Amino acid sequence: MAQETRNAYGEKLAELIQKDEKIVVLDADLTKSTKTIEAKKVCPERHFNAGIAECNMMGMAAGLAASGKTVFASSFAIFATGRAFEIIRNSICYPHLNVKVCATHAGLSVGEDGASHQSVEDVAIMRALPNMKVFVPCDQYETKALIEYVSKIDGPCYVRLGRGKVEDVYNENTVFDFSKVDVLRKGNGDVVLFAMGLMVQEALKAAEELDATVVNVSSLKPLDEEGILELLKGHKRAYALEEHNIIGGLFSAIAEVKAKSDIVTPLVPIGVNDTFGESGKAKDVLKKYGLTAEHILEVVKG
Repeated sequence: MAQETRNAYGEKLAELIQKDEKIVVLDADLTKSTKTIEAKKVCPERHFNAGIAECNMMGMAAGLAASGKTVFASSFAIFATGRAFEIIRNSICYPHLNVKVCATHAGLSVGEDGASHQSVEDVAIMRALPNMKVFVPCDQYETKALIEYVSKIDGPCYVRLGRGKVEDVYNENTVFDFSKVDVLRKGNGDVVLFAMGLMVQEALKAAEELDATVVNVSSLKPLDEEGILELLKGHKRAYALEEHNIIGGLFSAIAEVKAKSDIVTPLVPIGVNDTFGESGKAKDVLKKYGLTAEHILEVVKG
């Protein structure tokens, strides 16, 4: 069944806020879009709309966290990580406060909203911040498990969520270990496809024809370096698939690990090639920028 990761976020947040009195939810006038409205419905006294003032919202989040609260702060990724960056850096990460920045509408799949709203830099920005942990779930089940996981982490976390529906990769009985990369499919040892977010589904589609190994990398920071290196050593060619700029995202994270080793396996990026997006239906934009199973096949087959 296809479901938006932002919807899964809203559903899980509504569940958690009723169980944990320390949880407080903030939003920047986008409660219906980010789905934090679900938490507001069940616990309105701990849901606060900061208005179109993302910097103020992050400052509020810092203050609430400093007073002992577990704070979930949401907006679109472009505003949460871009407009509010300095507040996140100095008021949340520097003092290591318990704030979970859960940003929706990330990547080119925002579609018709166009380049101004298509955040393809957010993972790079958040990865560069000391004390910040960075996660990118690929479907509704991983999202729900991840939101519960970060609610128990003491410190800043960034969770990247999407706008559109994505097919299920997991199911309600899946047990997740976010400290490890997840090998979803084992191939013949030739090609390994590392993927994050909605590119996991595209990797799985392409993998059948390639007989490739498919790896879901949902924790970008901290990264399972040991798991990454073992997979690189076990394959002849590696590819990093992301709905994000190839600078600073998944490709960069894996390349950084690889560069510290003596592994010679070639690593090729498949993502947004240091460019802005444009307005169009999500599926058309993703196709134009090569974020499809068909393009993966073209690149791997050469």
